[in-house]
Amino acid sequence: MPPFDLSVSAVDVTRQLCDVESVSGDEQAVADSIWQTLEGHDHLTLFRDGDAIVARTELGRASRVVIAGHIDTVPLNDNLPTRFETDDDGVEYLWGRGTVDMKAGSAVHLRLAVELTEPVVDVTWVWYDHEEVSDALNGLGRLARLHPHLLEADFAILGEPTRSEVEGGCNGNLRAEIRTFGARSHSARSWVGSNAIHAAAPILDVLAAYEAREVEVDGLVYREGLNAVGITGGVAGNVIPDECMVHVNYRFAPSRSADEAVAHVRELFAGFDVTIVDLAPGARPGLDAPLARRFLEAVGGEAKPKYGWTDVARFSALGVPAVNYGPGDPLLAHHDDERVPVQQILDNERGLRAWLTA
Repeated sequence: MPPFDLSVSAVDVTRQLCDVESVSGDEQAVADSIWQTLEGHDHLTLFRDGDAIVARTELGRASRVVIAGHIDTVPLNDNLPTRFETDDDGVEYLWGRGTVDMKAGSAVHLRLAVELTEPVVDVTWVWYDHEEVSDALNGLGRLARLHPHLLEADFAILGEPTRSEVEGGCNGNLRAEIRTFGARSHSARSWVGSNAIHAAAPILDVLAAYEAREVEVDGLVYREGLNAVGITGGVAGNVIPDECMVHVNYRFAPSRSADEAVAHVRELFAGFDVTIVDLAPGARPGLDAPLARRFLEAVGGEAKPKYGWTDVARFSALGVPAVNYGPGDPLLAHHDDERVPVQQILDNERGLRAWLTA
C-alpha cells in the first residue's frame, strides 16, 4: 500500500484511512501505509510491534503526552467506500465504516504528527490494532505489557468519539453470572423437583429495585448502572429446570476499585452462586493535572464524564491521567449508517493543534 497523502485536509485523510479496509485482524495494509507516511520525517522516532505503530518526538521538552487511536474497525455491512452526505439542516457528513470509530481521530493524529515538528511538549503518537475484539489481542494492551516505557507520559489523549468534546476517564465494567440450582423432574409432577428459574426471582427483584449511584469524581459526575443483560435456563418443555443463570452487567464509577466493585456485587447477591466473568477497572478523569487543565483551556468547552469503558483505563493503570477526545457521535459507532460531521473532524484538529502549539 502507498503512503497516505497528507497535503489534503484532515477530512480527506480520514477518507483515505477509511477506504482501506481494516476489520480487526486485517490491519496490516492500513498499518503499512501509516508507517510509510511517517518514514523519513527526522523529528519522529518510529517503532512497530505487529500492526501497532509508535512515533515519538525527542525534543527534550519538560513534559510528554501520548496521543493514541486504534486503526481497526468492526466488520463491514455495505458501508464502504466512504461518501459525503448533507442532511436537511445543511450539515455535511462523511459516511462509512470507521468514520466514527475511530479513523477520523486517527487521521487527525497522523496529519499533526507529520506536520508539527516543534510541539510545545514531546509527543508519543500511537496507532494500534485489535481494539474491537478480545482484550488479550488489544494492541495498546500489548504495548503496555511488552514495551511499557513507550507509553510513559504525563498525560494521555485517546481519540475515541466524543463529538470533539472532552470526556474524562471512564466507568469500570464488570460482568457476572449469577446461578440458581434446583432438581429436575417431569413437569407433570413438578412438586417432585425444584425449579431453578423460579429461584432466580430474588435476583431479578434486587436488580429491579437497585438505585444506581451518581458519583462525583474530580468534578465530573459518573452514573453507574446494574442490569440483567441475559438469562438462560431450561431443559425441555416438559422438564422442571435444575439450573438458571442471570447475566449481570455492572458499570461502576472510577471512585471504586475493581476489587470494591466485585465485593459490592457479591454483597448484593449474597447466598447465590456468583462468578465474575469480565472485569475492567475504570479511570479517574485526570483533569487536575496541569497539562490536562491547559488542554481543556485550549480546546474549549466543558469536560464531561465517559460512561462507557475505553482504553483510557490502560493509561490510568500505568499511572498516566487520560481523557477521551475525538470526532464522531459514539451512538453511531458500529452503526450501519456510521457517519461523522465534517466540522467535528476540523474542530478536533483545531483543538489539538492549538494545544500542541500553544
